[in-house]
Amino acid sequence: MARIKPKRHGVVTDMTAMCDVAFLLLTFFILTTQFKKPDVEQIKPPSSISEKLLPDASLMTINVTQNGVFYFQPVENGTERIQLLDKMGQKYGMSFTDPEKVAFTKVQAVGVPMGQLKSYLNLPEDKQKAFKSSEGIPMDSTNKQLIDWVQQSLAVNPNYKLAIKGDVTTKYPKVKSLFEGLRDIDFLKFWLITSQEKSE
Repeated sequence: MARIKPKRHGVVTDMTAMCDVAFLLLTFFILTTQFKKPDVEQIKPPSSISEKLLPDASLMTINVTQNGVFYFQPVENGTERIQLLDKMGQKYGMSFTDPEKVAFTKVQAVGVPMGQLKSYLNLPEDKQKAFKSSEGIPMDSTNKQLIDWVQQSLAVNPNYKLAIKGDVTTKYPKVKSLFEGLRDIDFLKFWLITSQEKSE
């Protein structure tokens, strides 16, 4: 007598819990990811084999373009940015309105001399982003406004750290004047931003 095979039933797996976990993880990663802000100008840093990472918080950045134009990127904290703007205003005999202070908390980087800063802050936000300065922040032996930005930032918070991002084609005398200016205010510890050298 032939053996009767039992009828097979398909296995049903409840995927609800798995989907919930997947969406929770996805939401977590989206909310905690910090997106890199685009550079004000296209800067290609030199390569190196260093694997040290920049600190996440309290970091101010100086960008040096291939033409030797300097941009200063203050820390992200809006309250401390307003304090910095007030200190720079006191140093240069300028006062800023509340809308200008709010605009300063939103700028990505400062790339104009102090004399042009008020007019820059009064530009609409889209025009600020499209604005490209041909002179940047002055930094030479007679006019060291860039060093003043660093010095007044440290007056707001002495724990600020500094990173310098220069283009690989930037002429050395421009960067040398920056290093000498930092030495003059006795600020000798900073990071140089490089790209990772590819191994062959």
